Amino acid sequence: MHAKTRYWIVGLLLAQAVSALCATAGENTSGNTPMNSPADITIIFPRDGDILTRHDGTETDAGITITARGVAPENEVVRINGTLTQRSGAEFSCPVLLTKRDTLITAQTDRSHAEARVLWNKGSRKRYRFSVDDNIQFLKDLGLNPDRYPSLFDHWYLSFWREMHETYGAKIHLNIYYQTDGFDLSEMPDRWKEEFGANAAWLHITFHALQDKPDRPYRNATYDQIAHDYDLVTGHIRRFAGDEVMGNTTTVHWAECPLPGVRALRDRGVENLIGIFEVNNNVCTTGYYMPPNQCAYIDSRPAWHDHEAGVTFIPCAVVVNAYSPEQIVDKLNKRAQSPHAGELVELLIHEQYFREELHYYQPDIREKVRAALGWVTSNSYEPVFWSSGFLGTPEP
Repeated sequence: MHAKTRYWIVGLLLAQAVSALCATAGENTSGNTPMNSPADITIIFPRDGDILTRHDGTETDAGITITARGVAPENEVVRINGTLTQRSGAEFSCPVLLTKRDTLITAQTDRSHAEARVLWNKGSRKRYRFSVDDNIQFLKDLGLNPDRYPSLFDHWYLSFWREMHETYGAKIHLNIYYQTDGFDLSEMPDRWKEEFGANAAWLHITFHALQDKPDRPYRNATYDQIAHDYDLVTGHIRRFAGDEVMGNTTTVHWAECPLPGVRALRDRGVENLIGIFEVNNNVCTTGYYMPPNQCAYIDSRPAWHDHEAGVTFIPCAVVVNAYSPEQIVDKLNKRAQSPHAGELVELLIHEQYFREELHYYQPDIREKVRAALGWVTSNSYEPVFWSSGFLGTPEP
């Protein structure tokens, strides 16, 4: 079993328990317990950075109406965006109509205030994407033996993903390395550039890392390190595949990167990052720079936006190579029990499990893919790229 997958599995059982505390999330998840006599004002719902969907309120042609809630000293008058709230002990609440994508909600007393800046995902619906991490071997095959592959889809790996697109309508996103033993992207010819572009409606390619080893290469990465590696990989993608295959979404290797590194990605147009936000023993090692309590919260939501970094984090629903086909279906069924966590489904797998010559190889890997895609299809999820519109929905 690949080391990355091993770490993710270890935390699963305890993670489910932690995430379950937030799985009733939506407007009820807060991380704050109403107090009998709070010393200050606090907004419990929505949280700063929340991405609000149809499940968080009532959508009409005018916008979405949510109920903002919080706690404040009992003897103080509280207004939200200027409107007087209802009080019940320490708690306050007030309906708020959101008409724009980005709204600042302000709760205020005569002596203090609290803010939550939220994003409305207008017209949200059930949707999914399938991403593949750690890609380099198929590029090595193409780059070192180009005459064997008149078409990209003469390669068995890309042929399989095209079949998944044709069968299920899946949109496939490949996150790639710059190099592996005996090959780097400078050896990848551009002879298939037109064909990559012609299939960009369902096949995307973006940066993942410089290389597979060492594990967790970006745990302490600087701005300059991430900028260098991203620019190196992205420059070659543009050269051999074209801008059409790129988007504003990627997954950093091991989903681990400090805030300065994430800022380097944001400065280069990356707006969405995939993570595995499950928490194990109060630790989450695949949630970038987020603390464990925030990781658990993100895992309970469709997505969450960090205004400081300017990026949106999307939780992975299932690492497909880590489970049997039956377990994949079970895990997705459990996630779908929450309308919030079940609204966006990110399916993730790794290239090495397809490679028969590697010890990672799983003979049933294709069946795992089909199980995941069969589930989202039968449950009426729409295939999208997160980089299309706003998280796969049309711009409002």
